[in-house]
Amino acid sequence: RGLGSSARSAREESWIKSLFVRKVDPRKDAHSNLLAKRETSSLYKLQFHNVKPECLEAYNKLCQEVLPKIHEEKHYPCALVGTWNTWYGEQDQAVHLWRYEGGYPALNEVMSKLRQNKEFTEFRKERGNMLLSRKNQLLLEFSFWNEPVPRDGPNIYELRSYQLRPGTMIEWGNYWARAIRFRQDSNEAVGGFFSQIGQLYMVHHLWAYKDLQTREDIRNAAWHKPGWDELVYYTVPLIQEMESRIMIPLKISPLQ
Repeated sequence: RGLGSSARSAREESWIKSLFVRKVDPRKDAHSNLLAKRETSSLYKLQFHNVKPECLEAYNKLCQEVLPKIHEEKHYPCALVGTWNTWYGEQDQAVHLWRYEGGYPALNEVMSKLRQNKEFTEFRKERGNMLLSRKNQLLLEFSFWNEPVPRDGPNIYELRSYQLRPGTMIEWGNYWARAIRFRQDSNEAVGGFFSQIGQLYMVHHLWAYKDLQTREDIRNAAWHKPGWDELVYYTVPLIQEMESRIMIPLKISPLQ
């Protein structure tokens, strides 16, 4: 009886471990080359600015005056994808998403030109006096996600950020290449990205909804589609930490 019980316990322990250990085939290429869009060479920068509460209105006004000039300047190979204030989540926070057409060379070109731009230098100095902290990440797009393109509003946006276990990015991409088809019916999928520089093994999914109730309805509807529950089941063990921000676009944001 004792031997039978021990064997059963060992089998149960092995089964439980199998839920959290996924085998991935050996790869001979970087995950960025396997998961990113090959037909484009765009690089994205995601900025998080934590603003002094009493300065948020002035910060927004300053950004709305200066950022469009960079976005519209033909000599800068970059575009403002979206700019928001966090509504639910970390308060008094601004989020900016930029695209650099041409990858790292484009990023270097823009940064070099901005250092020579006196208006932008003054903007950064004035902006710095309004901030408590700031951080950024450089990102690539997942090949299976929509290209983030301007859209009319009004919308609210959700930025869902996932800190993955190191070594699981390929698995995440494999599962979400299938999962994304469950989330296209209402055109809510805006963009999906993974980090290259900054906090690593980070994934960001950007969604658009008309309002919070529409968000709730769309997310609940996904659970009635055969296969969605299985994909969630297999991706949850890959996550170390996750965060959701509900964001409101500024007037200058191409994503409204």
